[in-house]
Amino acid sequence: MLRPVLLPRLRAVVTAKTYNVLFLCTGNSARSIIAEALLGRWGKGRFKAFSAGSFPKGAVHPLALDLLEKAHLDTRGLRSKSWDEFARPGAPEMDFVFTVCDEAAAEVCPVWPGNPVTAHWGVPDPGSVEGTEADKNRAFRYAFQALETRIKLFTSLRLDALDRLAVKRKVDEIGVLNVFAKEGANR
Repeated sequence: MLRPVLLPRLRAVVTAKTYNVLFLCTGNSARSIIAEALLGRWGKGRFKAFSAGSFPKGAVHPLALDLLEKAHLDTRGLRSKSWDEFARPGAPEMDFVFTVCDEAAAEVCPVWPGNPVTAHWGVPDPGSVEGTEADKNRAFRYAFQALETRIKLFTSLRLDALDRLAVKRKVDEIGVLNVFAKEGANR
C-alpha cells in the first residue's frame, strides 16, 4: 500500500500536462527549426515542440542543422513544412504558438483549434546574412542563443500555477527581452 505522503506526488505525476508548442516562421528552415530542437531539449517531457512556416522553403538550412548537431541536439525528424499541417482536422491541438520572425508576426495566421496562447519572439533571420562563413555562423549562433534564452525562461514558468492572462503576460514579456544586448555589442 502507498503511504499517504506519496499520494500527492503520484497524483502530480499522473496528471502532469504535456503542452504542445508550435514555432512559426516564414520559411521554416532555421529559427523555428532551432526553437523546435531547443524545446525538445529544455522541455524535459513537459512540452512537445513543433515548427512550421507560412511559406516553407522545403529544406532545413544546412547551417542550422550543423549548429544543432554541434550542440548535440536531436535533428531526426526536423523538416521544413507548412503551417497548414497544424491547422487541419486531426492535427495536434496547440497550447502555445510563437512566431519567431517579423514576417510571420505580420501575416494572418490560421485559426488554431483550442485557442492557444500566442506571442511574438522575433529573432533576426540568420539565413539572410551576407558575408563570410564566419559572419553567417555568428548569425546562427546569435539566433540559437536568443531562442535558447527565451525557451529556458518559458520552460521555467510554473504554468499550472498561473491563470491564462498571467501566462500570456509572461510569454509576451519573454518575447520583448533584449536577448541581443550583449551579443550586439560584440558584432
